[in-house]
Amino acid sequence: MKSQAEGVEPSRRHHERAFKARLIELSMQPGASVSAIAMANGINANLLFKWRRDRQRELTSLHTTPAVLLPVRLASAGEDSGVNAISPLATIAPAPAKPARTGVIELEIAGAQLRLHGAVDEASLCSVLRALRQSS
Repeated sequence: MKSQAEGVEPSRRHHERAFKARLIELSMQPGASVSAIAMANGINANLLFKWRRDRQRELTSLHTTPAVLLPVRLASAGEDSGVNAISPLATIAPAPAKPARTGVIELEIAGAQLRLHGAVDEASLCSVLRALRQSS
């Protein structure tokens, strides 16, 4: 460590964009050694790997189009929607009901014991757990 009399510690090196771009391009060539390219240019191989990863993320974000949310209106079976096409939703059969699960759920929370038998309604269980958490 340098003393105050010797001067201030040097800050991080900043590399020119053209330098980074050239090394990234060289390292992407088939058969290129990232470590050898980094060493030959006086930088750490991990830094060149980081530059490559950052560049790949930039390219990915440029080619990714954001999702677009569209408004949806569901019409009942007898309602005239003004569209002559058949809705794809109308052709989908309802999913068969899941068989009731059997078993026992036992919980001990904040000194309270909760034992549930048979099928459990998820919304009711969440309400009970929320109430127990608030009472503790």
